[in-house]
Amino acid sequence: MAMPHPRIVVLASYMHAFTIKTPHAPRDGETVIGSEADVGPGGKGSNQAIAAARLGAAVQALGCVGRDAFGDAAVGLWRAEGIDIRAVAQADDVTTGLAVIILDDAGQNRIVVYPGANDRLTPEMVDAAAEAIRSADVLVAQLETRRDPVRHALALARRHGVRTILNPAPARPLDETVLGNVDVLTPNETEAATLTGLPVDVTDEASCARAAAWLCGHGVRHVVMTLGAQGAYRYDAATAGGKRIPAVRVPVVDTTGAGDAFTGALAVGLGRGQSFDEAIALANRAGAFCVTRLGVVPGLGTPAELAALG
Repeated sequence: MAMPHPRIVVLASYMHAFTIKTPHAPRDGETVIGSEADVGPGGKGSNQAIAAARLGAAVQALGCVGRDAFGDAAVGLWRAEGIDIRAVAQADDVTTGLAVIILDDAGQNRIVVYPGANDRLTPEMVDAAAEAIRSADVLVAQLETRRDPVRHALALARRHGVRTILNPAPARPLDETVLGNVDVLTPNETEAATLTGLPVDVTDEASCARAAAWLCGHGVRHVVMTLGAQGAYRYDAATAGGKRIPAVRVPVVDTTGAGDAFTGALAVGLGRGQSFDEAIALANRAGAFCVTRLGVVPGLGTPAELAALG
C-alpha cells in the first residue's frame, strides 16, 4: 500500500559546511593535519527538509540565504530535492550561513556556525507563509535562526492545530512562550542538559526522565531525546511516562547531521499518522544511516536505503 505524503513546513536554516577530518580536535595553539575534507551544503533546517523530502513528504522551506554562490547552491539543491522554495528569500547585503566542522577519528564532531542570512528570517516572513503553515501536517523548527520567528511560527502552527516539532539546537535557554507551543521536542542529551540545568547521562534512563519531565512541566507535550548509540528516549507529558527505543547498530563514519536525519524522519512518520514508537523507529533508522556516510546530505536516506539497514 502506498504511504501518504505528509505536508511539512520547515524553517530551513542553511549553512554551507566545511568539514575536515583529523585524528583529534586541535588543542589550544595546536595545528593538526587533516586526512579528509568535504565542502557542501548543511544547516539543520536544510538537512531536516531534505531528509523529509527523500522519505516522501511534500516539503516547503521557509528561510533566508544570501545572494551569493552559497545561497544559489542552497536554492539549487532544494529545487533538485523537490522542495517548495516559494517562501525562501535571498538577501543582498549578507553572506549565506557558514559552518566549520572538525571531525575526529571516532566520528565525533565539533562545529562552529555563522548564521549569516539565517538571522534575516523575521516574523513577517513567517506571516507571509501563513497559508502553507495552516495547511501543513507538521511544522519543523530549530534554533539556527533568531528566536522571534521560531516563537512566531510555533504559535501560528499551534493556533491552527498543526503539530509542531522543535529541534532545540544550537541549545540555548527557552521560556514557556516557546516551549508551550512545542508538541515534540527533539534534544540530544547535551541540549537537554542545557535547557534544563539537569545532568543527563545517555546510559541512565532516570536522568533522561528527569530532564524530560522538566521540559514537559514547562509546556512541551512530548520529548524525544536522541541518545546516539543508546537510541532514543520518549516521554509523554499526558501520562508522565517514558521509554527507550533501541538504536540500529551500524559502523560510524560521521555523526554530523544524524540528529537532523532523525528529526526529519520523525516529522514524516508523525505526519503520516504513525504512532510515536513507529515514527521513532523510522527516525532511528534515518539517524543510523546518516552516520555511515561522510557529509550530511549523502547520509540523508531514501526509504530503500533505510530498509536495507537490516
